[in-house]
Amino acid sequence: MNVTSLWPSIPLDLHPLSLSAAPTLLSNMHIMFPKIVYALTGLAAWGTDVGTAAQAVITDDVEFYGQSPPVYLSPNASGTGDWAASYSKAQALVAQMTLEEKVNLTGGISADSSCSGIIPAIERLNFTGLCLSDAGNGVRTTDFASSWASGISVGASWNRELAYKRAVGMAGEFRTKGVHIALGPVVGPLGRIASSGRNWEGFSNDPYLCGALAYDTVTGIQSVGVQTSTKHFIANEQETNRSPEDNVTAVSANIDDKTIHELYLWPFQDAVKAGTATIMCSYNRVNNSYGCANSKTLNGLLKTELGFQGFVVSDWGAQHAGVATAFAGLDMVMPSASPYWGSNLTEAVNNGTVPESRIDDMAIRIVAAWYKLGQDQGFPALGVGMPGELASPHQRVIAKSPGNKDILLQGAVESHVLLKNTNNALPLKSPELISLFGYSAKSFDEYTPGAGGWNGGQESLAPADLDANGDDVTQIAANGTLISGGGSGANMPAYVSSPADALSQRAYEDDTSLWWDFHSGNPEVDQSSDACIVVGNAFASEGWDRVGLHDDFTDALITNVASQCNNTIVVFHNAGVRLIDQFIDHPNVTALIFAHLPGQDSGRALTSILYGDVNPSGKLPYSVPRNESDYGSLKNATQPDGIYQLFPQSDFTEGIYIDYRAFDAKNITPRYEFGFGLSYTIFAYSALEVAAVADADTASYPSKPIVEGGHEDLWDVVAKVSATVTNTGSVAGAEVAQLYVGIPNGPVKQLRGFAKPVLEPGEAAVVDFELTRRDLSTWDVVAQNWLLQEGEYAVYVGSSSRDLPLTGSLTV
Repeated sequence: MNVTSLWPSIPLDLHPLSLSAAPTLLSNMHIMFPKIVYALTGLAAWGTDVGTAAQAVITDDVEFYGQSPPVYLSPNASGTGDWAASYSKAQALVAQMTLEEKVNLTGGISADSSCSGIIPAIERLNFTGLCLSDAGNGVRTTDFASSWASGISVGASWNRELAYKRAVGMAGEFRTKGVHIALGPVVGPLGRIASSGRNWEGFSNDPYLCGALAYDTVTGIQSVGVQTSTKHFIANEQETNRSPEDNVTAVSANIDDKTIHELYLWPFQDAVKAGTATIMCSYNRVNNSYGCANSKTLNGLLKTELGFQGFVVSDWGAQHAGVATAFAGLDMVMPSASPYWGSNLTEAVNNGTVPESRIDDMAIRIVAAWYKLGQDQGFPALGVGMPGELASPHQRVIAKSPGNKDILLQGAVESHVLLKNTNNALPLKSPELISLFGYSAKSFDEYTPGAGGWNGGQESLAPADLDANGDDVTQIAANGTLISGGGSGANMPAYVSSPADALSQRAYEDDTSLWWDFHSGNPEVDQSSDACIVVGNAFASEGWDRVGLHDDFTDALITNVASQCNNTIVVFHNAGVRLIDQFIDHPNVTALIFAHLPGQDSGRALTSILYGDVNPSGKLPYSVPRNESDYGSLKNATQPDGIYQLFPQSDFTEGIYIDYRAFDAKNITPRYEFGFGLSYTIFAYSALEVAAVADADTASYPSKPIVEGGHEDLWDVVAKVSATVTNTGSVAGAEVAQLYVGIPNGPVKQLRGFAKPVLEPGEAAVVDFELTRRDLSTWDVVAQNWLLQEGEYAVYVGSSSRDLPLTGSLTV
């Protein structure tokens, strides 16, 4: 049975209904919707009754009805703000369409193309159709493209300008290939579960950092005329049981109202504020209602509270009902309209089950986005560079650009975070001999169309680990360097610069020597080595969650090398957090770098950091604890068990306390804290100034109309903070200055600003931060609004979440 959780007394989809079923019942329910919306006004507690105890295994989803409140009707978009002109055009075009043509806009079709999804053209009206394609880290399943640094690497850069430039560069490749909609960025999963398989696709598990970088990514991609599809909406925090299988439903993220607003909705709000054209709804259930049939999240949070003007597209295969999803706010289904929509949706309109006005709103939203991005004029032909089979003759469409080389390399460089550097082991000082070890130092053995994992980020897996069904789970990718994670978020390198390649080139240029062993777990080390570099990785992929946060083989390799070499430098290409306490205190482990997923320039970037050609400036976008136990229940995904064997329940009982918020609250000292990262120079902080903005409206609640992103006055600046950062060292470098605020009755501190000045030795810069009403507010579950509390707010500025030398306060 499908869970759609409308309300207990009148379930709309107890099973996958044919859209022609029960027209009288559904028509009567449609009449009831306005009364239901009225009744929901001022709803105080959402999800508080989730997980009601029972004595036996639950076998019927009626147990869960009503846990996600119904919000109907699906609101028509209004075309506010800079959508106005596009909406006028869209309304005029849709008015000329037949019902069948409008319905055809709402579901994908099959075609000889590597576009992930296609909406057909309406030639008589000059609508060109749409190519939707993976993903948020670059265009996939094609040739002549680039492997950009992944989302986690953008998070490690803490660089908004670089995030924007990366987005512009990626979008140019999508556009050249005839892709109208890039299926990204990813802001969900946020990173609640440490071992989640897709954390690497997003930016950070802090909602502020994630949201800021999402904003810049959306604006960058859409500046080139490519639509963004920000995903996965919402609380899609694990891969385990993400979709129904056999008799087991998808996992339900059981989440309360305050938590969903202050953590998981936050970065989506930034993306909507930036104007994202589409939002992709997720596989999982939210309070036991499927993400693409959840009227509370789609109609209530997204289209009403956030004023979203674009359209909602399903994740691929995430639709599990027909009429219910139409009423719940879904606008487009992928990859195919069948089995629920298509001709069935047309029939539902004709027999009175679904009002044609709902179809009109779907179509207008879709066409308005097409107009808003200027895709009606001068856009390349649909999927022109996305051939269905690269091994067959096809048109050569070169999307990569020489103009992007510097951005690709800079993204790879700032992906790296220097975590340990004992006795200034780095940068290397004219070494005569380097010994290089580890499976992630070399390029993968195979990279051709059709080769194992070629378009899914799995090129680096050893052949035994390549499993088409995703059933074979591995912690490391032992067949070569890791430039991205696995799954639909992977990208296509034009070439790969591995650490071995780049270090070999450097040895040639410097007339030095290099030993290497990419396979042994206990290699012999030449005692003349000036430095030993061990390069490992931590693999993660869509489709499954990681089985651990460290692996014994790599830990043993590191300690074995360190026992023979007193200058052992460790590098990880990590698709998520990687625990390091098995070796980090070894006296011969002198340096540690988390390289994350740097893309095709990985080796070139690493070598430039090792030799001091550039100064590392990355910071952790998550915390690194000392032990798995520090995560508590948030280490691993929730499994089906007990009475919930058929309906897995993931209860977000920790609320807003994840990562550094949780460690602060529990007084747990991590090995490396959120925001931490070393440099080859030293920075000092001084001259903190905190001031309220004169005449700023500090009423308890926002009162201005809703625009894209929510109430307009949520974005009013109510306070300003500044500090001076000085480079007191001997080399130039960039420092990420971080602002944290202690909001009354909330976590000890929360990130609310960051800046990254580049400073020469002896140079100082003033960093300025603006605090908006939203930044200082907490979600009031009774008022159903953002509350700006009266009282004192603690203010901290420094280089990480636990190195905050400047402290002050703000009174509201």
